[in-house]
Amino acid sequence: MGKPTGFLEFERKSTTYRDPAERVQTWDEFDEKPDEQILQKQGARCMDCGIPFCQTGDNLNGKTFGCPIHNLIPEWNDLVYRGKWREALDRLHKTNNFPEFTGRVCPAPCEGSCVLGLIEKPVAIKSIEQAIIDRGFEEGWVKPHIPSKRTGKKVAIVGSGPAGLAAADQLNRAGHTVTVFERADRIGGLLTYGIPNMKLDKKVVKRRVDLLAEEGITFITNTEIGKDKPADELKKEFDAVILAGGATVPRNLEIEGRDAEGILFAMDFLHADTKSLLDSNHKDGKFTSAKGKHVIVIGGGDTGTDCVGTSMRHGCASVTQFEIMPKPPENRDVKNPWPEWPHIYRLDYGQEEAKAKFGDDPRSYEVMTKKFEKDDKGYVKELHTVQIKWKVSKEGRMIPEEVKGSERVWKADLVLLAMGFTGPENPLLDQLGVERDARSKAKAEHEVYKTNVDGVFAAGDMRRGQSLVVWAINEGRGAARECDRWLMGSTELP
Repeated sequence: MGKPTGFLEFERKSTTYRDPAERVQTWDEFDEKPDEQILQKQGARCMDCGIPFCQTGDNLNGKTFGCPIHNLIPEWNDLVYRGKWREALDRLHKTNNFPEFTGRVCPAPCEGSCVLGLIEKPVAIKSIEQAIIDRGFEEGWVKPHIPSKRTGKKVAIVGSGPAGLAAADQLNRAGHTVTVFERADRIGGLLTYGIPNMKLDKKVVKRRVDLLAEEGITFITNTEIGKDKPADELKKEFDAVILAGGATVPRNLEIEGRDAEGILFAMDFLHADTKSLLDSNHKDGKFTSAKGKHVIVIGGGDTGTDCVGTSMRHGCASVTQFEIMPKPPENRDVKNPWPEWPHIYRLDYGQEEAKAKFGDDPRSYEVMTKKFEKDDKGYVKELHTVQIKWKVSKEGRMIPEEVKGSERVWKADLVLLAMGFTGPENPLLDQLGVERDARSKAKAEHEVYKTNVDGVFAAGDMRRGQSLVVWAINEGRGAARECDRWLMGSTELP
């Protein structure tokens, strides 16, 4: 702790976003990088508290608190304050394979559990993390580390999202020969095609993937295991298999008029948009444009926000976002105490952009869609909704109750369904004979990751369900550790 009174002297200053009117004109990353002096002062705000809850990484009442990969946050905060950026990078990489990803897209549960947050605004941990790794690349400190020896063992990893990449990185460091299979045309999974470019520039993803390839990892694209390549071939060709294919089955809204044209799953919309951007800067037209359209996004999470931000960059005529849950409070509720992640009202980047152009937060809360209306050509033209209130059932569950007289009709030319995911796709698991739990996920215990099939492990969203990128990295690292232990009889991986 370099400055014991830092938290008393300096106010929180985190990474800021460029002006909404300016940033919606491009697909470049929307954040502005703070200068070194600001970051050093932010590092000085770290209190060296007795128990650093920021790096605890656990679940409390079903909610994450602290960093799931146990980043050594107080240590690299202090190093940044003292100007020791190279040492800070080394400490950061000890626990996090890809801080350039988490520093951009993680909601930062570490900040929600910061002890300073009890009395002041928390330390700007996420901003410092991103600054450390970005400086590391700029200075040339991040270099490929090729294993000095190989074990002779071969491991196949299915899926190249954050869990798959983390597992590949760890197993390669252990000396195994690793091959990653990806069904899309580019490596990165969710990082490449699930998160828009303005939030995570794909050059950042490619930079890390190229580094992993230099270190000896083989990447095979355009190959869907279970379809293009039978799953049982993996068992024959490799000594072990890690399944990290994600939870990609979207939750549908099966109501009247669902078959109308112009109703898309959010991920289909985002995937096509990013692919067109990368392939041709949107010149090929192989995406659904929101230009001039009245857009309605159903779902209030990060994916919904990304749909709002993407629609804004297309030049939509309007955008409305439906959230079925109540509007969060401005401050922590007594039922949501520290160190839980604070479930409070926030204006994310997409909503900020919509508000700047259209005058208000685009979100409407406690809204249930009842029906889609089609025009004479079969395209969606309207949505019918009602307001709801949540009440406790006799069984003690929260259930929605429609508010009489609250019916409303909304104009819509494009509807994007961003209501989350129900679980992984089945063909791969079926072909391998992997057991699934009640929610259709690959059945494997956390911190063990073994499935019922000998030599087959599961990690990330495919095992735990839809979750954060930082949890995917946690699981990829854990699956690699247990896979290494299974292959070699012991392991030195963390």
